[in-house]
Amino acid sequence: MERLGKRTLRATAAGVAATLAIAGCSGQDLEGGNEDNASGGQVTLKVAFWGDMGLDKLKAAYEKDHPNVKIVLNSGEYNAQHEDLQKKLVAGSGAPDISAIDEGFIVQFRSQADKFVNYLDKGGAEFESKYLPWKWKQSLSPDGKQIGLGTDVGGLAMCYRTDLFQKAGLPTDRDAVSKLWPNWDAFLNVGKQYVAKTGKKFVDSGTNMFNPVLAQQPVGFYNEQEQLQMEGGPKVAFDVSMKAIEADLSADLASFQPNWDQGFKKDQFAVLACPAWMLGHIQDTAPEQKGKWDIAAIPGGGGNWGGSWWTVPSQGKNVDAAVDFVKWMVQPEQQIEVFKTVGNLPSQPALYKDPAVLDYKKEFMSNAPTGQIFAATAENLQPQYLGKKNGPTRVAVENVITRVQQGGLKPEAAWAEAVKEAEKAAKS
Repeated sequence: MERLGKRTLRATAAGVAATLAIAGCSGQDLEGGNEDNASGGQVTLKVAFWGDMGLDKLKAAYEKDHPNVKIVLNSGEYNAQHEDLQKKLVAGSGAPDISAIDEGFIVQFRSQADKFVNYLDKGGAEFESKYLPWKWKQSLSPDGKQIGLGTDVGGLAMCYRTDLFQKAGLPTDRDAVSKLWPNWDAFLNVGKQYVAKTGKKFVDSGTNMFNPVLAQQPVGFYNEQEQLQMEGGPKVAFDVSMKAIEADLSADLASFQPNWDQGFKKDQFAVLACPAWMLGHIQDTAPEQKGKWDIAAIPGGGGNWGGSWWTVPSQGKNVDAAVDFVKWMVQPEQQIEVFKTVGNLPSQPALYKDPAVLDYKKEFMSNAPTGQIFAATAENLQPQYLGKKNGPTRVAVENVITRVQQGGLKPEAAWAEAVKEAEKAAKS
């Protein structure tokens, strides 16, 4: 959902504030539900997530068919939502009835499976065969409890502004654009040409260079023994982000913050690493740019950035009603509706062959065949293992990149600082 919405992204250097320009989650009381369910009365289900997961239409449809159920949607900051959930789980009260958990945090929470409903105790075993095998496994606890039903996956592409490319004398056809950048070095060279021609920035952010490159590496921040692996994939991704910043390609915008959204509207960058869930954010942020965006291949090919699960904290008072709503949300009809509304690609592979997905073209994105593009990326995904401390480690490294962008840290000193901060996060 990004996702980014959406999905992954950054806390500021000052702390965990971070990714979305939507009111934070911790200001609301998320005490789960009420006790009316037992008597057959009104049931209130509070749902915590980030960005836009396409829930507005689903909420209206579900409430229409279930007049005794009221759905309360709470979209907050990406990092803050996960941190708030952790606090409420430790406290034993106050958690939402339903909580989205992103790939960067799922290992952390599946290790606390006793604090969540085990879907296998609620008839959830029927869903296993419907999911990509690795997606089902990612939310399965070490002792065999299934804490999540998958929402989406984040296969990667590259979104670009055709009008800005044309002004820079670059190709605009999606196939021709894809051929411009078979790898990240070629991508950086295209960026240098764009900047030289236009005097404007090419990419939105150094961190949004770091994340997709990292997603393509065999190993991310941690191996399966929970050992920090900074000299592998993170070093490769960090070097690419530093090259982009040093070449003055980055607009230095903080993802999912107000200045980032303004960057879309003011044409402050021309390309954007684009998991499927990013499409909805682009459309919501700059609706006037309909037909000016298109989708090309990601440099280097492959990689998964984002993808979430719906979980039900066991402390809630309306657990069965919450499970019923989640099971309904992950049915094919609802998954297809979300895909068409915000772009989130389902994690159930049968849907990749459904004409409703496969033949779908996104009018906003120059009628790009988004169903074909993202279904092809998803079928071949081999996501990394993401450790228990992946979320805070990623935030720590992103904060270092942000400091470089803002001039507070020299690029030559940045890697040592990133390693130091990552080691702190790993030990926290």
